[in-house]
Amino acid sequence: MPKKHGAITPFMKQCFVTAAVGSNIIGHGCAIGYPAILLPQLAEPQSGIKLTPAVGSWIASVLGISQLIGSFVSPPIMSRCGRRMAHFAVTLPVLFGWFIMTCATRSEHLLIARILQGLSIGMLSPLRSVLIGEYTSPVNRGAFLTTVSLTQAFGIFFVHLVGSFLSWQKTALVSVFFSFTSLVMTIYSPESPSWLASKGRYDECREVFRWLRGDGEDAELEELIQARMLFENAEMSKKIGEKSRLNEMITTARKPEFYKPIILMMHAYVMVQFAGGTTMAAYSTTIISLIMGPNAEVHFWMIFLDTQRLISNSIAVFVINKIKRRTMIFTTGGLCVLSQLAIAVYTYLKEQGSITSESIWLPALLINLQFFTVATGMLPLPNVIGGEVFPLEYRSIGGSISLATMSVSFFLVLKTFMTLIESIGIYGTYTVYAGLLSYCLFIIWLLLPETKGKTLQQIEDEFRGRPLNPVELQEKMSLQSCPVLNYKRSMSSRKLSSPILH
Repeated sequence: MPKKHGAITPFMKQCFVTAAVGSNIIGHGCAIGYPAILLPQLAEPQSGIKLTPAVGSWIASVLGISQLIGSFVSPPIMSRCGRRMAHFAVTLPVLFGWFIMTCATRSEHLLIARILQGLSIGMLSPLRSVLIGEYTSPVNRGAFLTTVSLTQAFGIFFVHLVGSFLSWQKTALVSVFFSFTSLVMTIYSPESPSWLASKGRYDECREVFRWLRGDGEDAELEELIQARMLFENAEMSKKIGEKSRLNEMITTARKPEFYKPIILMMHAYVMVQFAGGTTMAAYSTTIISLIMGPNAEVHFWMIFLDTQRLISNSIAVFVINKIKRRTMIFTTGGLCVLSQLAIAVYTYLKEQGSITSESIWLPALLINLQFFTVATGMLPLPNVIGGEVFPLEYRSIGGSISLATMSVSFFLVLKTFMTLIESIGIYGTYTVYAGLLSYCLFIIWLLLPETKGKTLQQIEDEFRGRPLNPVELQEKMSLQSCPVLNYKRSMSSRKLSSPILH
């Protein structure tokens, strides 16, 4: 158990435990961007490992499958063994993955390494916001949560930068530093006070809470402990039969406020993957050379785009809080569709010989426009909306389904990208993506209410199409009297604004 040190403020301690999570996310960002370094180097004649295009696509895309599996592995560990132990469990697969990568001599070794990396990414996905949310003060929580997207973007930028100068083995060796640093920092991090309270270890909960927060937030501490005590008493007296539980599930599934947000977020996360950020992270050198031509300095433009992504992500944190959700998502989404269609037209005309100029500034402008729309709107906005559209009692299952959809679409877009390039060309691929984006934007236009500045109850009423009637309101009030739900509501802002919530 960490000891108190007067010179170290609670804010610095919260920064420390958040940095432990952020360091792991940077390592995961390195894993996401690593194929852009690995695959081109393995395609060189002197490479000791020869890959077919099919195997290369598996190495890039298998993260999606193992990520999906990992997202179901960590919640039981979080619940039974604690958040700290779950963070240890998250870090081990990615460490082994990087180690196997540095020693790989066959394509099978690379595939195993990528599976382990994807497993770790999936395990951290439901854990990271829990860790940051439970360790940090409500005053600073939103700012700490925004580091999730920034640290992942930095990881992609870092691996692309290092891989431009070093071999893929040395790049893997350097990238392992972040996950190893996270492991060491986790050793010196305490257990979550919320988890300690859930296990009835109230004295330890008080000690850790005051170590993290100081003595100025004792009201929240006692509310946490009281909520848990009341919850345990309620659970002991609450017995629900299997039949009534099944009926309750069927009734819930028919509610518009339950299924509409799920359909909305499934399309939003598919849109994220086909907007271009995912393919650019894994196949950036290939995409840049196909669009800008073989004479382009692909590594320069790769680093330039990664830098733009970091800057645009930072801008998005402030812009999203100022502009309405529907306005921003359809503005950036429309620009993304137009930029993809413009890239498709440009590359088609160039292949047909209608454009003979070797200037790279027009394709560079189009790629930068597309990447700007991805970084400022298409990537962060679904995370914002996902934290707003689900009613509190359905947020867990809604988030799980959304996460599964995101993992599957992540796999599909990376697995099929090179096949599409070979069969219909870069212009055909971008046309297909523009069509998929247009379809997703249409569904979002039909289902998404304006959520900025509204309470969760107002958003729920929008999906239902009417306010609660007196009977429903009474049932809602009985739920609101639950001490655990009251505690959760008090721990999160009713008017959400953080661009990263899960």
